[in-house]
Amino acid sequence: MTISTCSIALQRFLFTPPPQSLSQGRREKLMEVRCKAGAVPLMKQSHKFLSSLSSPALAGDPSATNRHIKKFVAASPKSVSLNVLSHLLSPHTSLPHLSFFALSLYSEITQASWFDWNPKLIADLVALLNKLERLQESETLLSTAVTNLKSNERDLALFLCNLAESNSKQGSAQGFNQACLRLRETLQTSSSVYVKTQAYKSMVSGLCNMDQPNDAETVIEEMRLEKLKPGVFEYKSVLYGYGRLGLFDDMNRIVHRMETEGHRVDTVCSNMVLSSYGAHDALPQMGSWLQRLKDFNVPLSLRTYNTVLNSCPNITSLLKDLNSCPLSVSELLTFLNEDEVVLVRVLTQSSVLHEAMEWSSLEGKLDLHGMHLSSAYLIMMQWMDEIKVRFSGDKCVVPAEIIVVSGSGKHSSVRGESPVKALVKKMMVRTGSPMRIDRKNVGCFIAKGKTVKEWLCQ
Repeated sequence: MTISTCSIALQRFLFTPPPQSLSQGRREKLMEVRCKAGAVPLMKQSHKFLSSLSSPALAGDPSATNRHIKKFVAASPKSVSLNVLSHLLSPHTSLPHLSFFALSLYSEITQASWFDWNPKLIADLVALLNKLERLQESETLLSTAVTNLKSNERDLALFLCNLAESNSKQGSAQGFNQACLRLRETLQTSSSVYVKTQAYKSMVSGLCNMDQPNDAETVIEEMRLEKLKPGVFEYKSVLYGYGRLGLFDDMNRIVHRMETEGHRVDTVCSNMVLSSYGAHDALPQMGSWLQRLKDFNVPLSLRTYNTVLNSCPNITSLLKDLNSCPLSVSELLTFLNEDEVVLVRVLTQSSVLHEAMEWSSLEGKLDLHGMHLSSAYLIMMQWMDEIKVRFSGDKCVVPAEIIVVSGSGKHSSVRGESPVKALVKKMMVRTGSPMRIDRKNVGCFIAKGKTVKEWLCQ
């Protein structure tokens, strides 16, 4: 079956009415679109389309819905159409009730002049259909993809790897197991070390996504029997698989094994360990791990800040009221418990603040992009202390402008509403800062360097 005939074959599925619960939910109100953490960020046009797709006017009328989708694809550039599709295919989508229409959207996209067949996209769509138990449609897409790729062993193997991982992320046990069976067939017939390695990596990663790290370890042992050396990726997958389940002894056993085999515990690996401790409120263990990183000169990252501070309950509680939260690090420490104090002190001794700063005669900039609310809060207080020290120096460089980049909310859970921007604005007001929102860029706060110096050093 060719790609075009596959598209025709799928047409008979596209006018199947959505589940009754979906139609009822859409009649009630026009849904506000929010982006979950981990979901594909929505462009402005994508956000508008998905909001319209939730309109009561389309409820219970699959023909009208598909006409609406067709019109959207015809009028939209490639980037927007694929942005919507990717968001609906994401296991972290904020709109699971609209994922039902992903197949209809994909079918229309295949008719666009710019369309290029993408096996990764197919793998994600097949996995979603498996999750939704739309197995006939899933099998149609899967069979077509295998037919198109069977003449190239490497391309087919990589597709099956994507298929296994996509099914595991969607939590489709049946789809994942079937993909693994196909991968094992590939392992038996292929002589390519690359193909075999990628197949094993995908099975290890998928098993960990399915909360089966013990089985993933067994696969790693299979790799050894096949004379294939497991890499950092496989070990990180397994240690995080154990960590997410709260099996810390096993997690640390894997860390030790990595080290004995010559794999350095880096910042990414460390953040996985910290995230695991944080998910289970194990703050003392988190503090011990941070101290270990400091002793071994493993650099912390912005993600370290996000992971650690999101795990501090008192900081989270304080940020619920921006009118009364502390405005200095020293004051903040008085509100925290002993474990949280240890964590904050280790963070503030890292280089993360300096990596977020620029300082020259032209401008002094602090970029808060990528920071969660708790991270932006601590970094802002650190920054005010830091630039006050710089301004107090005998040979200080006073930038012409001071800029704080907060973002305007394009990637926030509600587009255009940035919690970080709201936090910065409130802190500026409460501290009497001369910095104001930049008229040319609403995602920035700006002031003359001399004015900021006078404010801080008064």
